[in-house]
Amino acid sequence: MSAVSLLRRPGGATALAVALFVFETFWVLGGWEHEWAYPIIGWPPVVALSALAAYACWRLTRRPDLAAATRRFWRSLALACAALAVGEVTNAYDALSGPAPTQYISPVSMGLLLVVVLAMIWALLRLPAWQRTRGDWARFGLDAGVLVITSGGLLWRYWLSVDGQWTSQNTAMLAVCGLALIAMIAIVKVAFAGAGELDRRALHLLSVGVLLSASSGALAPALAERPYLNASFIAGPLASLFTVLAAERQRRTGAATATASTMAPRISVLPYLAVAGMSAILIGEEFDDGVEQLGTALCVAALTALVVVRQISALRDNRRLLETVDANLTRLQEYQAELDHEISHDALTGIANRSLFAEQVRSRLAGGARFHVVLLDLDDFKVINDRMGHGMGDALLRAVTSRLRSHLRPADFVARQGGDEFTLLLSDLDDDSLAIFLNDLLERVQEPLSLSGQDIAPRVSIGVTVAREGDTPEELIRRADVAMYAAKTTGGGRCTWFDPIMDQIADADARLAADLRQAIARDELFLLYQPIVELPHGRLAGVEALIRWRHPTQGLISPGVFIPLAERNGYIVELGRWVLREVVKQAREWELTYGDDAPEKVSVNISARQLREPGFPAEVAELLRDSGLTPYRLVAEVTETAVLGTGEALDAVRALHALGLRVALDDFGTGQSSLSLLVDCPVKILKVDKSFVDGVAGSSAQAVIVDGLIGITEGLRIDAVAEGVETADQAYRLHKMGYRFAQGFHFARPMPGADIALLMGVIPAGRKVDNLH
Repeated sequence: MSAVSLLRRPGGATALAVALFVFETFWVLGGWEHEWAYPIIGWPPVVALSALAAYACWRLTRRPDLAAATRRFWRSLALACAALAVGEVTNAYDALSGPAPTQYISPVSMGLLLVVVLAMIWALLRLPAWQRTRGDWARFGLDAGVLVITSGGLLWRYWLSVDGQWTSQNTAMLAVCGLALIAMIAIVKVAFAGAGELDRRALHLLSVGVLLSASSGALAPALAERPYLNASFIAGPLASLFTVLAAERQRRTGAATATASTMAPRISVLPYLAVAGMSAILIGEEFDDGVEQLGTALCVAALTALVVVRQISALRDNRRLLETVDANLTRLQEYQAELDHEISHDALTGIANRSLFAEQVRSRLAGGARFHVVLLDLDDFKVINDRMGHGMGDALLRAVTSRLRSHLRPADFVARQGGDEFTLLLSDLDDDSLAIFLNDLLERVQEPLSLSGQDIAPRVSIGVTVAREGDTPEELIRRADVAMYAAKTTGGGRCTWFDPIMDQIADADARLAADLRQAIARDELFLLYQPIVELPHGRLAGVEALIRWRHPTQGLISPGVFIPLAERNGYIVELGRWVLREVVKQAREWELTYGDDAPEKVSVNISARQLREPGFPAEVAELLRDSGLTPYRLVAEVTETAVLGTGEALDAVRALHALGLRVALDDFGTGQSSLSLLVDCPVKILKVDKSFVDGVAGSSAQAVIVDGLIGITEGLRIDAVAEGVETADQAYRLHKMGYRFAQGFHFARPMPGADIALLMGVIPAGRKVDNLH
């Protein structure tokens, strides 16, 4: 494997650096006891290690995930390593250019070493983390002064003991070592204070390398008797190796999280070590000069030690005080974090709320990335709340939240928009991948689950839209909401993508809804009545009131269009109030005109919203009292989903029954069917939905259900009415099964009240109404 291919592999630069360092270590150890015949062999690994360190640092400047300041630091370090490589080359020339190897370092080499150290210090000072107060700068200067003076004194004493004289080269080397130690202090301070996206351990590795390099460089006088070895064989490889290790550490961790140091303030031992070192030198120097000088030195050292102990004691007291303050500050920050979390998160589910979701969307929009917003709504959630209680509804919301979080990827974002609505933010998915993802999500969320012993099969409707340039969070959520309602209107339990045509439909619905609010005042609404007949002879047994709307420009609007519209915007309450008033007036008119021959049952549909209106039973009671209508003639038709459970709707139905009205359960079998309703709800009439009646002519499952229902209603003494009868064969089979009442186009279409009056007047008892269409 070539060196180039090794460098391209992850960790390849580190492996090559370690190999070169090991070679150089063996070269130095071997040369300690053996004089090498070719000293030049020791220099190429030194230069190669410096070049390798420059390459490792430069490679980090190409990382787009690192901040600009971080890349700038590694760029400066790469240039410093390149200068070090050049300095090693000139140092090798200095050592080998003479007739014999020497330890001589030329001013050019020394100048390059100074450039390396100054470049490192400059790179550290340009970091955002190095934003210091005047006090920080003063302490840094004091620490640097203590270190330089102490190391200078120690090196001066050591070099004099080895060489016996001080030279200009010693002065230059002392300057390099001092600056290197200052750089080490700067690295350590930046690492402990927080270095932005610079990895702390990478900085620790750099500081260790600088310290070891500076310390080994001071050993140059010890190699005077071994000129074929050089201090650069130790100092250079150490600095380069730890630089490569630091760069590799930064490469593997990427952009580190910028956090402030949470460690307790430490007492700096540097000044005290310096005092101890210099005191030891002082005592050593005075040991041979007599008792008087030695005694004075010992007194000075003792007094210094006592002052140090006194200062350390005071610092420890200050440290305990600071720890108390930090602890209180930490508790305050935790409390603030809890408040921030409560403000931005949903209390019930623990996920983000709509405000935090909007912030996330706003941030993604600013970044220009492509993403999708998904709005998910639970179908029939209110039915679950009313039937099983709000505690069960809360448990279902938490369960759905758990399923959403388990299915989403780390980069995705989920929030509770409010009520039973959730919003998702999905990134890095094309349309096809997103469709597969959402189908899997739909299946996962709709899996049956058991809550407190109750089996629930949740159904959800999902709306999806993609972010476009110029969008806002509100616009994205609006489009997803429009798509979600489109999914609901087509049956729910599905995922629908936003289409611009939906906005046109929504605008048309909004205009139609506005017209509907004026329909009563403009006298555009009217009622038709569809006969309910007895089988087999077809005698009129009652009528069902059906509302119609004649729009001034669009003509007749289907109830399948404007009734759901009224339910969505809440106008269904006012609409239902008008229908009920008109039906009571018409029923009373028939009662006064025809007496006992008037329709025995006049059915009016009551919406779920009406049943939940406070005071609705009292409103009906007042209407009956004012009109004088016999309550028993009025039939309140309600759907099973409207009264499923034990909510206010069921209480309202019971109150209507207490007034004397009969209660009919409409469209039985199409909603959340439960036979318990026939016991809990005071039902007197069961209306079997047309979808079951259509199958009575064969041997289908619908026929079996229709046949089974008649047995249940007879046992409970409930009248069964078959809806949507369209053929004579259906009427015949229903009568054979035991059905006594039916309605549908086979008998009569809906007609005005005046035609019902004519029907009562011209049809004698016993004559069929088969041919009334």
